[in-house]
Amino acid sequence: MDTIKSILFGLLLVSTLSSYAQQKEVKPRTFKYGKIELSEFDTKVNGTDSAASAIALFDVGKGWFEFSVKTGEFIYVFERHMRYKIINKTGYDYANLEIQLYGNNGNKENLEYMDGATYNLEAGKTVISKLNKESKFSEKQDKNFTLKKFALPNVKEGSIVEFKYKIKSDFIFTLRSWYFQKEIPVLYSSYEIRIPEYYKYKITAGGYLFINPQEEMINETFMSGTNTLNAKSLKLHYQVENVPGLKTENFITTMKDYVSRVGFELSSITVPGAVYRDVTSTWPKIVKRLKEDENFGLFANRRGFSKTLLKEIIKTNTDKDTILSLVFNYVKNNIKYNNDVERYTSETNPKSIFEKKAGNSADINLCLLTLLTEAKIDAFPVLLSTRSHGAHPGFPMLTEFNNVIVVAQIGEKSILLDATDKNHTPNMIGFDNLCHEGLKVNFADETADWISIEDPTISRKSVNYVLNLDAENKITGKMYLASTNYEALDRRESYLSATNEADFLKSYKDGKPGFGIKNYKIENLTNINESLIETMDISIDDNVEEAGNLIYFTPLFYERTKENPFKLEERNFPVDFGHPTEKSIRITLDYPKEYQIDKVPKNEKIILPEESAAFTFMFANEPGKLVISSKISFKKSLYTPEEYHHLKELFKNIVRKQSEQIVLKKS
Repeated sequence: MDTIKSILFGLLLVSTLSSYAQQKEVKPRTFKYGKIELSEFDTKVNGTDSAASAIALFDVGKGWFEFSVKTGEFIYVFERHMRYKIINKTGYDYANLEIQLYGNNGNKENLEYMDGATYNLEAGKTVISKLNKESKFSEKQDKNFTLKKFALPNVKEGSIVEFKYKIKSDFIFTLRSWYFQKEIPVLYSSYEIRIPEYYKYKITAGGYLFINPQEEMINETFMSGTNTLNAKSLKLHYQVENVPGLKTENFITTMKDYVSRVGFELSSITVPGAVYRDVTSTWPKIVKRLKEDENFGLFANRRGFSKTLLKEIIKTNTDKDTILSLVFNYVKNNIKYNNDVERYTSETNPKSIFEKKAGNSADINLCLLTLLTEAKIDAFPVLLSTRSHGAHPGFPMLTEFNNVIVVAQIGEKSILLDATDKNHTPNMIGFDNLCHEGLKVNFADETADWISIEDPTISRKSVNYVLNLDAENKITGKMYLASTNYEALDRRESYLSATNEADFLKSYKDGKPGFGIKNYKIENLTNINESLIETMDISIDDNVEEAGNLIYFTPLFYERTKENPFKLEERNFPVDFGHPTEKSIRITLDYPKEYQIDKVPKNEKIILPEESAAFTFMFANEPGKLVISSKISFKKSLYTPEEYHHLKELFKNIVRKQSEQIVLKKS
């Protein structure tokens, strides 16, 4: 567990430096809206960013608190000012801006003002095109969220675009995070926030840039009508300059995990004349809050309906493993997942969810929890921050979670359960939930513990070709596909989500020129505890070349790795496969007796340090027959940045080896 934490969270500390990180002092800079220097039109990109579609000239944010005239309470104010140089048409998107605003129970976020303009250089003069009413749109996303959209006019290659806006928010529990990096280079990014002494916030920092943190206590005067309040505030200032564009790569969770940023969640409140209030400063406080929440702990404790339903599900069974299986199967087959990832339920009573037969992830998994608890099985909710949501910082912050699953304890066994998919089995959770650790919540003693949600089981995909090459250089034969664990889950999902089998096979053939399929069969489609087996008669056309009396072909056909997924010279973040994997390919090819082997690949085996990954390629032959086998295995799900070069070199050799041809000679 400590190793996982050190990889996932330790790497994200703000003090961690990349090859372009900076510890030198950055001088504060100020910018005036609408004041464009002619030199800004000459800004160019070079080096690793030479292909950038735009460049951020600056992105400056400020946050502070004010008294609300309406409520007499503090509100949060956020102001942002940014300017971009558009390099080419791909960068036109930076002339569009979307701002999401939240409202709930009478509280809301208001967009106080928005200014925007496009600047073009024509005949040595700056021509301004301002944001107009026709380019402002508002979209109601749901009952709580509204999306404001803005599109600047007259955008061209070489344009400079600028936005400035201010938001006032009644919500002070979570303040807007600030991101210092983008996909494009950033010349200067700065964020300053002033927090009254009455509020204590947990500050999360991530990424690999040194963001030059500075803090000081200042005096501020807050106005409320004719009344004034003099108080001290903590002023925090962060800034970076000359930041290259953030390059994404394969096998990551979400780029949010690797972007340098700061975030804020309220920890405690101390207002003069009032009692000190601890909001979420410790895990026990958070657990207590969850326990008393009608869409979490109180929901899970409402078991009146579950008592009746449980009798129908388990009948006379008393074995706990059998009961767990029956309950799990009932929930995943009777409540349809609506694809909403939530840590809170949409209703306050499980009965409503069972009657609707549909719900979000919390609805489904907390309904599962109520039934297991009623069945006298020790079961607990496990809070997660999904892979696409980003790694949890590891210290008490509730808002950094976005999902919930269940862990059941039977004897010495801990069993992870996620009932959002009919094809899940005990200890198989959704791939996006494979975030390495989750927070197990114990309502009874109001404690929380980090537990591993690693899946140590290797997910295997085995492809077996039994083929015949005839005198006309046509290849026919059979293909056998066997998949286990997450590989099988993916294949089942693909098959079941297709309109019909023909569409599934059409999709499977995409990217495989000359590949023909007949007599396709699939076994264990619904028997999810067994390997998924697929068999088919196949033909392979246009994959054999003939030159004189020589026959050339690449023996792995459609299964070879054509490209190295790792392209960066250096990588500062982990390689995250999600789970251990293994892909094996075996090809048996009969060929005419009048053909002889002229050239074949040599056997090769590459093993990474500590045998964490390996690649083997083996060749054998006898008159009229050759056998080739290739296997790639990754025995763990997460590899550190220090192991990156080993993986990159491994894939380089895989691509090289799997592309080697076999040459046959006609006698």
